[in-house]
Amino acid sequence: MRTADIHRNTAETQIDVTVNLDGTGIYTVSTGIGFLDHMIEQLSRHSLIDMDVKTVGDLHVDQHHTTEDTAIAIGEAVAKALGDKRGISRYGSVYSPMDETLTRVSLDISGRPWLVFKAPFTVQRIGEWDTEMVEHFFHSFAQAAGITLHIENLYGSNNHHIVESCFKGLARALRQAVEIDPRKADAIPSTKGML
Repeated sequence: MRTADIHRNTAETQIDVTVNLDGTGIYTVSTGIGFLDHMIEQLSRHSLIDMDVKTVGDLHVDQHHTTEDTAIAIGEAVAKALGDKRGISRYGSVYSPMDETLTRVSLDISGRPWLVFKAPFTVQRIGEWDTEMVEHFFHSFAQAAGITLHIENLYGSNNHHIVESCFKGLARALRQAVEIDPRKADAIPSTKGML
């Protein structure tokens, strides 16, 4: 079983995350930010990665620390569960439609974290979540997980749909990338011999 537990405690947040990469998309999520909970639930359900995420953050200040630290903890848990990355497919790429919206997500579990994020927002908040935190979530996740991540919203007008298509796209691409390739289940997917 490719599982991991992360406990992250700072002066700003207390976070417990458990993931199972070989799960079925079962989740329990509580961050104190409703729309962020909904997006992490989508990430779990559509990646088939079981996730238990509990965050208590300093929301009386703002949403920055809660968003960032939750993404870091999830990314660290995914990286830890991947271990030496032996046998993984490594790459994932999907087009993620949601009604009038279409988003492209591509990723490489490379050990070289990078984010390219292109998505326009026309509102400052969705529910109570600040839209400027969307890119920050993906950046923090990519850095902690060691993933090269490209997310580009190709078109769309509804901000909720744009964000959700980004998260669902990440989920489906991640699902592809963490899958074990049965033809090379014993090999690290790199000519370097490590990732």
